[in-house]
Amino acid sequence: MEINPKELELMGKTQSPPPGLVNFFKVEDVFNLARAHSLWPLTFGLACCAIELMAGGAARFDMDRFGFGVVRPSPRQADLMIVAGTISRKMAPCIKTLYDQMPSPKYVIALGGCATAGGPFKYPGQYGILEGIDKIIPVNVYVPGCPPRPEALLAGILELQKQIIEGKAQGRTSPAVVHDSQDNRPAEHKNAISRAEFRKTT
Repeated sequence: MEINPKELELMGKTQSPPPGLVNFFKVEDVFNLARAHSLWPLTFGLACCAIELMAGGAARFDMDRFGFGVVRPSPRQADLMIVAGTISRKMAPCIKTLYDQMPSPKYVIALGGCATAGGPFKYPGQYGILEGIDKIIPVNVYVPGCPPRPEALLAGILELQKQIIEGKAQGRTSPAVVHDSQDNRPAEHKNAISRAEFRKTT
C-alpha cells in the first residue's frame, strides 16, 4: 500500500504537538493556590448581616465544601476577615486591632451595605456610624445587599479565591486614620441633627 505524500503532510498538520516534559512555574503560584483553598475566616459579626454569614456556614449552603469553613475564634489563627454589619465609631478601633493581629497575608470582605458604604445610616448629620470599613482597613471584595443572601457571600469568597490565585489580592498594612465625611466635623458635633429632625418636612 502506498501513502500519498499530501495525505502524510495533512496528517502532520492535524496532530497536536507533543506535550512538554517540564512545566515551569513560580513557587509563589503554588503558595497562592494553597492560600486560596484554605482560607480561615475570623469568627466575627457586627449586626444583621452576620446572620447571613452564619447561614452560609450552615448545612444548606455549607461554606466548608469550598475550603473556607474553618472559622477561627482567634485573629492570630485567621487570614480572612468578613466584616458583616453596621460599623459604629465605638467599634472601629476594635476592628482595627483585630485586623492588625491577623497574620499576613490577610484578606477582607465587606459584607452588606453598611460594611461597604454605611447602608441606611448614611445621611446628613449622622456621626455615630462609619461609612464603610474601607475607611480604616483595606478591602479585597465588596458584597452589596441589605442583607446579601448567603449565595452572595459564597460568590464573594469565590471571587477572592480567584484574585488570590491570580496574585491580585495582596495583604497590605492598614491605614491608621479614618477618612470619611465626618472627619472635618468638630469634636462636639455642634451641627449634628437627629434622624427625626432630618426627616421632618418643612
